[in-house]
Amino acid sequence: MESLTVKKTSYRLSEKAKEWLIFSICLICIFLFLYAAYSKIADHRRFENGLSKVALIRSLASYIAWIVPLAEILISTLLIIPRTYKLGLSAFVGLMAVFTVYIISMLLWATKLPCHCGGVIEKLSWIQHVWFNLAFIAIAVFALWLSRSNTN
Repeated sequence: MESLTVKKTSYRLSEKAKEWLIFSICLICIFLFLYAAYSKIADHRRFENGLSKVALIRSLASYIAWIVPLAEILISTLLIIPRTYKLGLSAFVGLMAVFTVYIISMLLWATKLPCHCGGVIEKLSWIQHVWFNLAFIAIAVFALWLSRSNTN
């Protein structure tokens, strides 16, 4: 009787390709956060005013209006430094998850949906914004996974 063996092939990225992909994803995340931070700082009054219309965070709106863009800048800095990019990716995922939970909670419980994102991002519908955030979370998690499987 003959035996049949099936050779399983798997595709592996080279270390150089992994590094390039991780770096590219970090750059995309940096661009998103620096763009968002700039939009929030450039039109700070509008951003703070939008936050003050949300009942749950109204009393903290003036603090949050500064903490969010500063956190985005700090995370972007972590992403650009080779020694801290993994921490930056983790922080990026965490902050994007917070933003996503905030948007979903607004969709579920808010009667008025004020948008105070700024720039091109505010042109998205609330559902599109959730998908946008989830896509960025997914690519950042993918970069973290790649970095963990990276031997260097």
